[in-house]
Amino acid sequence: MSTTPAPAAPPKMPGPRSGAKTLAVTSGKGGVGKTFVTANLAAALAARGQKVLVLDADLGLANLDVVLNLHPKLTLHDVFTEKATLEQAILPAPGGFSVLLAGSGMVEYSRLTPEVRDKLLNIVEIVKPRFDWVLLDTGAGISDVVLFAVSLATDVLVVATPEPTSLTDAYATIKVLATQQDRRHVGLVVNQASRAGEGKLICGQLQQVLQRFVGPAPGQSFKLELWGEVKVDPTVRQAVLKRQLMLEHYPGCDAAQAIKALAAKLLS
Repeated sequence: MSTTPAPAAPPKMPGPRSGAKTLAVTSGKGGVGKTFVTANLAAALAARGQKVLVLDADLGLANLDVVLNLHPKLTLHDVFTEKATLEQAILPAPGGFSVLLAGSGMVEYSRLTPEVRDKLLNIVEIVKPRFDWVLLDTGAGISDVVLFAVSLATDVLVVATPEPTSLTDAYATIKVLATQQDRRHVGLVVNQASRAGEGKLICGQLQQVLQRFVGPAPGQSFKLELWGEVKVDPTVRQAVLKRQLMLEHYPGCDAAQAIKALAAKLLS
């Protein structure tokens, strides 16, 4: 007698762990390579044996799926609306890490309503015990949605380029994080640096201005630390246009080496 095969069970999330390190990757300005850095950093951490989840916290204008060339049937929106479980929405990504993708073009997530707050906070708290790292790929700027997403992370990484508009917006973002969230330590990655050492120079300049205008309380100081410098690399554009993960397809290029060094720094 023939029997109908049982449907395949959805992939389960990893078992409970001691608790993930949470890192928000953000920027003052769009188009600086924030999502590209996040995805490749996740791959670099995974290559070092870490269980990593990238949560697309750019609600409404998500593009992590584009960078990774994924076509999800289920997204964070389906979890929010209870059309899918969290386990169903967490997907494997190229590079050996997991992703929780957000839907794009949904205006209802452009404002931080109490419902969005509670649901996003709940999801982060649920996934933290199951991974070593949770990377929050936030939107750009200082909207209430972006700032709330950043507030869910223990550490913050700001991505900027040497362009004056990017640096101005990065300064504004870091200033808000220092004053509104009382952040005393923020990491910086300078992407598309034109020469070696440009990142160090930019970080020093921003640190001087921030220390002067953030206005720390007596006995406190603010530290902007350079976590990485990614020089201009034509391979990056190739990977972006082909929707390929740079660390998988061009692991030996200069930009990939810079991201690997960033992962090593975070793990140290």
